[in-house]
Amino acid sequence: MSSQITVGLSGGVDSAVAAYLLKARGLPVTGVFMKNWDDADPLCSAESDYADVAAVSALLGIPYYSVNFEREYQERVFASFLRDYRAGRTPNPDVLCNSEIKFAAFLDFALDSGSDQIATGHYARTASDGSTTLLLKGKDQSKDQSYFLCLLNQQQLSRALFPLGGLLKSEVRAIARELALPVAAKKDSTGICFIGERNFKAFLMQYFPQRPGPIRTLEEGTQIGQHDGLLYYTLGQRRGLGIGGQTGAGDGRWFVVGKETDTNTLLVSQSEEALYAPALYLDGLHFIAGDPQESFDCHAKIRYRQPDQRAQVTKETAGWRVSFAEPQRAVCPGQYCVLYDGEVCLGGGTIREAA
Repeated sequence: MSSQITVGLSGGVDSAVAAYLLKARGLPVTGVFMKNWDDADPLCSAESDYADVAAVSALLGIPYYSVNFEREYQERVFASFLRDYRAGRTPNPDVLCNSEIKFAAFLDFALDSGSDQIATGHYARTASDGSTTLLLKGKDQSKDQSYFLCLLNQQQLSRALFPLGGLLKSEVRAIARELALPVAAKKDSTGICFIGERNFKAFLMQYFPQRPGPIRTLEEGTQIGQHDGLLYYTLGQRRGLGIGGQTGAGDGRWFVVGKETDTNTLLVSQSEEALYAPALYLDGLHFIAGDPQESFDCHAKIRYRQPDQRAQVTKETAGWRVSFAEPQRAVCPGQYCVLYDGEVCLGGGTIREAA
């Protein structure tokens, strides 16, 4: 076991309890707050979170400090986020934040500072299979975060500790209350970290000018409205389209079912069936452990909260194809498709397109 463990403290209840559990085992723990985003907006400010880190560390009696990874975050995560939106995709920057910041820049910093391992408040587990480290789902299926860790490699996982992996969220809250941690009742953070509680469209408009274009029906190609810019919409969206009351074959609800980037056209339909696809292709499929077979059965999910779906993965000339036992709704290019074998997370890749 490590002679020194560096814990990533976010200012939330999960990382605070993770630090406590390690110290309770008699392990030397140092807390580090990662400042990844430079933003004076109070809805996305790091100041209050860092104050909570200081209060928790004082109560637990552990040393702590802050490390600035803003440059690394801009270069490795946010730049990719902007590229994807510019190309009409819907990215998930939290997956890259884990592989490029928390388990790369932060891990490197911790190792250079004399630690042998890092720990976080993720709800996930690891297990050793000989010389291989496996990534497992967390015990609390409603909080399992292995989806967001799908791009981690062997070197990263072998140095990672997840003290909350075998606990339920309710148990973590109970520990925090028993210890009277100042963050015991703090609300869980949601959404993309650098956007916080702000309006998502308003945030994107700071980086991309509006480029209006036609909204057309998928079936007839009839223009029934105008959109503000393709990047402001996502597949499956049915609110905020500004086309309510338009006649159609359905019950009045319109869904975004596609984007034509070459003509700057947003495609909509009143048929929800148009949102479903039986398969998808992946870019950059990453396997956590070992070389895969060219065809194998597994389970997969195309969004974080989705239940596991039965699937077959096949390597084709066009790339890795994931075929589902049941058609999937709103397969969004840019999101991650993560693969599982029971409790084991096999890895994942970026969705290129539905098939």
